[in-house]
Amino acid sequence: MLPGGALNLRELEALARERLSTMAYDYYASGALDERTLRDNVEAWAHVPLHYRVLVDVARRDASTSVLGERVSMPVLVAPTAFHKLACPEGELATARAASRAGTVMILSSLSNTRVEEVCAAAGGPVWFQLYVYRDRGATAALVARAEAAGARALVLTVDAPLLGRRERDVRNRFALPPGLCVENMTAAGYGDVGRCEGESGLAAYVAEKLDPSLGWKDVAWLRSITRLPVLVKGLVRPDDARRAVDHGASGIVVSNHGGRQLDGSPATATVLGAVADVVAGRIEVLVDGGVRRGTDVLKALALGARAVLLGRPILWGLAVGGEDGALGVLDTMRDELDQAMALAGCARVADATRDLVG
Repeated sequence: MLPGGALNLRELEALARERLSTMAYDYYASGALDERTLRDNVEAWAHVPLHYRVLVDVARRDASTSVLGERVSMPVLVAPTAFHKLACPEGELATARAASRAGTVMILSSLSNTRVEEVCAAAGGPVWFQLYVYRDRGATAALVARAEAAGARALVLTVDAPLLGRRERDVRNRFALPPGLCVENMTAAGYGDVGRCEGESGLAAYVAEKLDPSLGWKDVAWLRSITRLPVLVKGLVRPDDARRAVDHGASGIVVSNHGGRQLDGSPATATVLGAVADVVAGRIEVLVDGGVRRGTDVLKALALGARAVLLGRPILWGLAVGGEDGALGVLDTMRDELDQAMALAGCARVADATRDLVG
C-alpha cells in the first residue's frame, strides 16, 4: 500500500512535494532545459497499446524473473538516484532495506549520502553499484575496489553525462547539499563536497570539475580489467551504441536518457527500446528506465524486449512520504499492478510478454 493514502504514483508525488523542501523536490523532479524529454518519457508509455489475449489460463501468475543471474520477485529494480537523505534521514539505508523486503535489486548511486559499505551491509539483498568515472582514475579504481569488496554484485557505468544537463530549477535554487550531507563515497578522495555555486547548480559545477568528459568505449575495457564484477552500460538510446556495448564486453545495457535530465530532445526510452533490443538479439540483457509509472508500463517494456525496468523518482517519493515503508509501498504497488496487467493481457508468466503483445 502506498503511504499517505495515495492511490497511485502521481498522487504520491504530490504528497512528496508537500513534504520536501523546494530545493530537494526540484532536484529530484526536474529535467533539462524545457523538460520535454522528461514529459515524453512518461507519455510515450501511454501510447504503446497492449494487444491483450483472451481465453488464456491466468489463474496462477508468476512475475518473478532473473537479472544477471539474480532471482528477483518482479522485473522492477531500484534505479540509481543520488542524495536519498534529502528525502528521509535514513537515506539509502532505507531504500536498500525496502528493495530487499520487496525481493529485488537496489542500484546504489556513486553520488549517495551513505557509503557503499554501509548500504551493502544493511541491504539483506543484492546491491549493484552505479559508477561515474572521475578525472582522478586512481580514485575511481579505488571506489570500484571498495564496491566489490563491500559485496556489490555488478557495476552500472553511466555514460550519458560528460557534463550535467542544464536543469534550470537547480540553477534557480542554486542547488547544493545542506550542511551534514555530502558524497560519502568520495570523501576519502577529497571529493565529497557539493557546495553552493554563484549563478549555477552546485552539482553541475561538481560534475564539470571532477568527472571525466573524455570517457570512451576503451574505458569499458579498462573498467572490466580492474574488476571481476559484470559491467552494464547505462545511458544508451541508439541501436549502434548497443551493438558497441556488446562488442566491448558489457554484460548488459540500460536504455536510458537519464530521466530526461541530460540532453533535452532526446527520444523517450519507450520509443527506442524495441530497436535496441532487436540489435542486441539476446546476447546480453537489456534494461530500461525513464517514465515508468504503472504496472502496464512494465509489461510493455517486457514485450518490447527489456529484461526488467528501473524505477527512480517514485522510490524517492515513497521515501519522502513514508521512509523505508513508503519505498516498499511503491515496489509492492508496482508488483500488484503488474500482476493485474499480466492477468488482463493473458500472460501467466513474464516470458509470455512477447513482442506481439504490443503490435
